[in-house]
Amino acid sequence: MEHHVYEAEHHAFRELCKEFLAREAVPHNDEWEKAGIVDRDVWRKAGAVGLLGMDVDERHGGGGQRDFRFNAVLVEEIVAAGASGLGFGLHNDVVAPYLTDLTTEDQQNRWLPGFCSGDIVTAIAMSEPAAGSDLAGIRTTAVRDGDSWVLNGQKTFITNGELADLVIVVAKTDPSRGAHGISLFGVERGTPGFSRGRRLEKVGLKANDTAELFFDDCRIPSDHLIGQENQGFYHLMANLPRERLGIAVAAVAAAEHILSVTLDYAKSRAAFGRPIGKFQHNRFLLAELDTEVTIARTFLNACIVEQNAGRLSVTDAAKAKWWTTELQNKVADRCLQLHGGYGFMLEYPVAKAWLNSRVQTIYGGTTEIMKEIIGRSLGL
Repeated sequence: MEHHVYEAEHHAFRELCKEFLAREAVPHNDEWEKAGIVDRDVWRKAGAVGLLGMDVDERHGGGGQRDFRFNAVLVEEIVAAGASGLGFGLHNDVVAPYLTDLTTEDQQNRWLPGFCSGDIVTAIAMSEPAAGSDLAGIRTTAVRDGDSWVLNGQKTFITNGELADLVIVVAKTDPSRGAHGISLFGVERGTPGFSRGRRLEKVGLKANDTAELFFDDCRIPSDHLIGQENQGFYHLMANLPRERLGIAVAAVAAAEHILSVTLDYAKSRAAFGRPIGKFQHNRFLLAELDTEVTIARTFLNACIVEQNAGRLSVTDAAKAKWWTTELQNKVADRCLQLHGGYGFMLEYPVAKAWLNSRVQTIYGGTTEIMKEIIGRSLGL
């Protein structure tokens, strides 16, 4: 089934992404995975060819295209290339709207040109050692002091955490108000009191730098508040559907890719005198997975259309996020099984796909939290 939502300009952009990744990422993936981080320079190279800030205004060096289909194409190609270390999706899909829609003119002039050129890598710091899904439970605080804010606290599991030059930090500005006392701040690399802990060692996504961040009397200028004071929770809620859609894009792309690889394997690998795909159990399993992946793609494409129209609901984004990521895990698991012993060997793409899939049902809101959101929408 074709990806009906994409048009000629998106197909051209897909070729650009493919060519860039084949040249600048694929040859380095193995060394990046061993290092636990990608080469900083690949971000500048990506910026130079237009892969960063596609929906940022052209006056700041962006693509000027408010069309999530470009974001989706890039994520799909990163998944297909196995370039799991490139945190471009987080930068483009998650952080961009905070910097384009909630910032002042001065903030945009300060941050957006580098965001688009790759000179400024971004991250967003929500999770803490004692607070993941429950944002109201965060303990990082920001206290006003003259023309500064003083941040104290710790963040963990921060994607792009080590490379980031600008981190959007979620902090309590009015602890008495729970979720209604949260604000967002732009914290730059090199700010006194801002430090990074160890590079976290993960089950999968080995080449993507994930770090702990520490704020110890970290003093930032008052004009680094992003959006409105004490409105951070609402800013986050407004942007989370787009983040969840981006995760769903990666999930469907991964499921399609690993299914395609496994179909080739099932046609070429023989057992008991015939290709393993010819055994009815395997043929039926692959038929089932192919059907479910097609359904996932169809719903995902519908959600992308809704996102572009500014209509993607919190509930539909939650449905897409949990269902596609659970499916990705199922596809990776069943496809690994079909590979037999080779499935457990890291040199086979299915093994890496299986490892990389596992976190998808956790970050961006766990499957359980997604079902909670949907359940509430049903009046339960």
